[in-house]
Amino acid sequence: MTHELKLREIGAERQISVPIVYKGHSLKTPLFLDLFITKQIIVEVKSVEKLNPVFNAQLLTYLRLTDIPLGLIVNFGEQYIKNGFHRVVNNFPGE
Repeated sequence: MTHELKLREIGAERQISVPIVYKGHSLKTPLFLDLFITKQIIVEVKSVEKLNPVFNAQLLTYLRLTDIPLGLIVNFGEQYIKNGFHRVVNNFPGE
């Protein structure tokens, strides 16, 4: 996926470290984003038969920690890839 984005000249970074800060205290283990596209969209890549609600919670946590409004879960485990895209929003304007 990253290769295809680069071919299209879309900036994408993989495995970006996100520190977890709780009440001013930085936790030892950071979180890692699967893809960060144009520093505006977080993409979590999965390959499962059925999406688990924890995936939405995970992505929403990433969005809140980074103050990014939009994220996508892309599930390559679906029969048709078009059915594998799931949008997650964090205080998106107009939502």
